[in-house]
Amino acid sequence: MAPSAGHLRPGRYLAFFALIVVVLYALVFFTGSGKATPKLGIDLQGGTRVTLTARTPDGGQPTRDSLNQARQIIETRVNGIGVGGTEVVLDGNNIVITVPGEQGDEAKNLGRTAKLGIREVITSVPNTPAAPPSAPASGAPSAPATAPSKPAGGGGAEGAPAQQPPGSTPSAPGAGTGQDAGKNPIEAARAVRQAPALMPKDPKNQQEAAAAQAAQQKALAALTCAPNAADPLEGNDLPGQPLVTCGDKDATKYVLGPEFIPGTEISSANSGYDQQRGQWIVDLSFKGAGGKTWGDFTSANIGKQAAFVLDTDVVSAPTVQNAILGGNTQITGKFTQTDAKNLADILKYGSLPLSFDSSDATTVSATLGYASLQAGLIAGAIGLAVVFVYCLFYYRLLGILTIWSLVLSGLLVYAVLVLLGRWIGYTLDLAGVAGLIIAIGITADSFVIYFERLKDEIREGRTFRSAVPRGWARARRTILASDAVSFLAAAILYIIAVGDVQGFAFTLGMSTVLDLVVVYLVTHPLVAMVSTSKSKFLSNPRNLGLGAVQKLGAQRKSTRPAPGRRANVKEA
Repeated sequence: MAPSAGHLRPGRYLAFFALIVVVLYALVFFTGSGKATPKLGIDLQGGTRVTLTARTPDGGQPTRDSLNQARQIIETRVNGIGVGGTEVVLDGNNIVITVPGEQGDEAKNLGRTAKLGIREVITSVPNTPAAPPSAPASGAPSAPATAPSKPAGGGGAEGAPAQQPPGSTPSAPGAGTGQDAGKNPIEAARAVRQAPALMPKDPKNQQEAAAAQAAQQKALAALTCAPNAADPLEGNDLPGQPLVTCGDKDATKYVLGPEFIPGTEISSANSGYDQQRGQWIVDLSFKGAGGKTWGDFTSANIGKQAAFVLDTDVVSAPTVQNAILGGNTQITGKFTQTDAKNLADILKYGSLPLSFDSSDATTVSATLGYASLQAGLIAGAIGLAVVFVYCLFYYRLLGILTIWSLVLSGLLVYAVLVLLGRWIGYTLDLAGVAGLIIAIGITADSFVIYFERLKDEIREGRTFRSAVPRGWARARRTILASDAVSFLAAAILYIIAVGDVQGFAFTLGMSTVLDLVVVYLVTHPLVAMVSTSKSKFLSNPRNLGLGAVQKLGAQRKSTRPAPGRRANVKEA
């Protein structure tokens, strides 16, 4: 026998639901630094979305590790644009770059192939942009007075302050002189690059070497390495030529020799903790040819620096301590665990031969995004209004309970969207809005199933109070089955689909789960409270939209034979 409505204790269910709402909105308003609004996709706020499709030279499938590392490299590039709210995600073999606002044009050029290589450090100076004493350059960011190289290490390489090694390749007299070169960072970089290429490798005397060295460092000091400044590397990454670049998070400026070991010669790189030294390290292994070249270089350049360069950025510049033979080396320095892991990942995956084709690039203006958001809100409001009118017309007081349940469901959905945007970067787009609108119908369908089961029980001659627990016992199985099918469809669609369709499936599945929460913790307890109320208004079947079915139930009950007696049957 189904339990009576009085045994339900609806107050406990409603109190538990209220606690859930309070906790969610406490997290929304008192945690995180963002606004208490869902994170919107570019089709709702405007911006640029670029889809890059990965390919390998042999046409095979790229590995998941290489795709993840490529995503990290491209994410670093995207963040370098200086626009907040950027997003780089993997979508199958695609990398999708999303840049909100109207500053996303540079994102279309971020898919160039990542290249890792090892170069000799010819010279380096701290990044202290020169400025006239009487008129400092406005807006130029300050830089550290000293610039230690990226941690490097043991086994022949150790972190040390960036400095001019003795016997560096000299520069040509007059190359990159004066502050005129500093007015144009690109011209300054080219002037510095030309210096070591024009002078003889072995100067005739020490005075010539010192003069060339001073001229080169003067030109290098004029180079600007400020974030978001004009790219000082443009036109300088030439095969077989020195490279002028910035590194160490713009703290040091380098002149690097030609690449002598490509990144493809690195076989493995792993981070770990050295118990004896009490510090984090990176173990590096080279392939056969690369190991021999590395051994020859370290044997001839003890005390000098070697730079690991990714996309013209110096990620590490260790100082060679001794000859490193056998193809294995160790990089040490003032690493944190994260620093060591990041460096190992770059060295391990930064040179994988992945190329990207820009398969799609979409730019949406802020005005169009606002219009799309407005259209989505209007569509949702119309859908809610139609459901409200139907419920009030057909179910009357029960319809009011339906409307109240839908409002509470909307509160849950809103809070969850805000928190998901903060915690996992979920962005709500037009497809997601469509999923939420369809979910209105799914949620309302659960109420319809419940109320129609109540009508079935009342048609059998039961009172509203006794029909509630019996109707709920039958309705909840149907509601669970219906929502399970909807959630399964949404889950399968999310797994096999890509792009915007995933957003639709995600919001649909999420709303289906929240529908069960609302039906179990709000709708059923409220109906039970109404059924046990002593109010004449609430107990009137007509006010509940149950007048007709109760009349039919009373007629069936009056014609039904009493228990233990047979109905009179007239014989022909």
